[in-house]
Amino acid sequence: MLDLGRQPSANRFLARADIAREFMFRLAIGMCHSCTMVQLIEDVPEEIRYHDGYRYRASGSATHRRHFARVARELLATELAGPNPFIVEIGCNDGVMLETIARAGVRHLGVDPAKEVTELARERGVNVLDAFFGDSVAEGIRAEHGSADVIFGANTVCHIAYQDSLLRGVDTLLGPDGVFVFEEPYLGTVISQMAFDQIYDEHVYYFTARSVQQMAQRYGFELVDVGRSPLHGGEIRYTLTRPGRRRPSPAVGELLADERHRGLADPVTFQRFADAVAKIRDDLLTLLRDLRDRGSTVVGYGAPGKTATVTNYCGIGPELVPFVVDSTPAKQGLLVPGSHLPVRPPQAFTTANPDYALLFAWNHADEIMAKEQAFSRRGKWIRYVPDVRVG
Repeated sequence: MLDLGRQPSANRFLARADIAREFMFRLAIGMCHSCTMVQLIEDVPEEIRYHDGYRYRASGSATHRRHFARVARELLATELAGPNPFIVEIGCNDGVMLETIARAGVRHLGVDPAKEVTELARERGVNVLDAFFGDSVAEGIRAEHGSADVIFGANTVCHIAYQDSLLRGVDTLLGPDGVFVFEEPYLGTVISQMAFDQIYDEHVYYFTARSVQQMAQRYGFELVDVGRSPLHGGEIRYTLTRPGRRRPSPAVGELLADERHRGLADPVTFQRFADAVAKIRDDLLTLLRDLRDRGSTVVGYGAPGKTATVTNYCGIGPELVPFVVDSTPAKQGLLVPGSHLPVRPPQAFTTANPDYALLFAWNHADEIMAKEQAFSRRGKWIRYVPDVRVG
């Protein structure tokens, strides 16, 4: 449905000495005709995507910190309100959600393979198992801790290529009346916002209510609720239970109907999307080249994983954007994968005093605009989602 060309592993920031050994793959998505699941055509091995030097920090954004504290409080007041509850988070990252759970004294365990990140979670008082979640890991957790009342994941379940092992693990670990709750990027949002940069190696699947419902049924679960989450431009939170344990919320049927109306399983929808993405590429390249030729300076703002997708697909290198600033210390001094834009600390943005800022971290626009009011008074922002514009 969409081919974004040769791409690197999006969060594998690298030193100049590592450029010659950089991993590349074909970044393209397709859809299953029977279950309508949208997914990557080529899967990047887990050990390449998640490694000891993995750079993403979920708590790096104030928006994320507030959101996951709220999620934790909601779970404590509902699913974890019973006697001696137990929650397992798949992909706990630096403990941004489980920190609130831990402070409440509730039994918990985070499961995440990126050891450099999980050390930060441990410093927050979070219990962590360094592993890829699957059926064998779930068996070990259940043997040691018992069954889980809640299994939670955020921006993680869509990363796990092997759904069979994942769902078998959930089946093994989840208690009879437990819930499997996960919030992930929503295909409907990707298409409506033209957010093609949400497509990269970590996001193996691009969920809809219909495809999640099919996935749940295939592995002996039932989709009983959906809800919207503001993260990453608009995600969906899905709740799965064992069949017949809870009455499905009306929200499930409403979202399924909306997806049919919007044609989220229609090839024509994806052809229009692909055409619009190509136009964004052409418009953005034309703008950046024109600004360069006029002598204007452009600096990138934010280096999330999506930065790799847009810079590599569009062919944006240091000759157009000399560097990008990011507040994550672990990324500073390294290069954006593939395009090799240098990543510098936020102070470099003020020092450079650019004419324009290319907003890669567009999903944090409100937070960034509040921080960079001085720049907004003298410079201009370039955005490319849902279209290329300057303002």
